[in-house]
Amino acid sequence: MKASHTLPSLNALRAFEAAARLRSVSRAAAELHVTHGAVSRQLRALEEELGLALFERDGRGIRPTAAGNRLLEATSGAFSQLRDCITALRRPQRGDAFVLGCPGSLLARWMIPRLQDLQRDLPGLTLHLAAQEGDFAPHLDGLDAALLLGQAPWPAGWNVHTLATERIGPVFSPSIPGAHVLAHQPIEALLSRELLHTRSRPQAWPTWAALNGIDSARLRYGTGFEHLYYQLEAAVAGLGVAIAPEPLVADDLVNGRLIAPWGFVDTEGCWALCTAGNRDDPRALELAAWLQRQLA
Repeated sequence: MKASHTLPSLNALRAFEAAARLRSVSRAAAELHVTHGAVSRQLRALEEELGLALFERDGRGIRPTAAGNRLLEATSGAFSQLRDCITALRRPQRGDAFVLGCPGSLLARWMIPRLQDLQRDLPGLTLHLAAQEGDFAPHLDGLDAALLLGQAPWPAGWNVHTLATERIGPVFSPSIPGAHVLAHQPIEALLSRELLHTRSRPQAWPTWAALNGIDSARLRYGTGFEHLYYQLEAAVAGLGVAIAPEPLVADDLVNGRLIAPWGFVDTEGCWALCTAGNRDDPRALELAAWLQRQLA
């Protein structure tokens, strides 16, 4: 080992901590938003600087050696303390707002229409909403909580407040050709339709089909969208049949912009408010209770 008291680079330590925790260079690269090669180079450089092997092969993945486990324990604790410190330092600049991250579709179609009610019911809670696309960071960096649709297993260290069971179902505009006839046909009538779908929730239609005893291989897909929000707007515009979580289309069903003739079915997923385990906030409990009432 080199006789040096200089710490390795922060980037190398971050790459190591992620790879050791996730037991995968690929997953570490995805979490850090860098390439597989970049993480591999950082790990090699760190091992060369320390003069130690930090990983060994484990099937198709990797696992820390004894030295790697020792370094993982130290880096995990150090990064956790750094995150907590940075979060505390940033809060005064936000006016002590509670920063809630949620996918853009949930934000646009569910949270924003209910903000006035939230401000009336929880006047002491100053909320800052942050749109989030893709997976949330394991430590919810920069957020006090995340509102999302998901299911177990959850990231290690999260406090998960379950709010409601996820319910999904097909919806379409009463303006699409043949809407009245389709609405009175058996559910299998959808097999002859090209279905709107979204890349952000590719499992939605197959999950719904399985819950209704339909072979998902028989489903026909039409126009696809990057995000759920766009798929639902396309359905409202009369472009086809979409698959939707019930709360996100509840207002459209009430005002007649969409119809759901076959109703909605429970999935294994749920609506959840999640916080990082080491910084749960009393405001999260208050918000979770309010969200649960809204989703009831």
